[in-house]
Amino acid sequence: MLYAITGQDTHNSLDKRLSARPAHVARLQTLQDEGRLVLAGPFPSVDSNDPGPAGFSGSLIVAEFATLSAAVEWAQADPYVSAGVYAQVEVKPFKKVFPS
Repeated sequence: MLYAITGQDTHNSLDKRLSARPAHVARLQTLQDEGRLVLAGPFPSVDSNDPGPAGFSGSLIVAEFATLSAAVEWAQADPYVSAGVYAQVEVKPFKKVFPS
């Protein structure tokens, strides 16, 4: 089943985010290589693809996991969690309708 994972960044987390990004992206690459990643990306803090020093307010990942508990376990092990980038992480089942 698909799960939507949203992480909400802590205030002024850009330096932490940049530091932990290689490890975070490596985990996403593994999901992609396994054919389980639907989409992933950050929420810019301002209306720009390159928010510069304004940074990001969080992230969204939609990926396939065997169970909700497996998705939660994967999300909690994210480098952004251990680095203190995310203040909160939420995992919800997700039903993809479009594109079909």
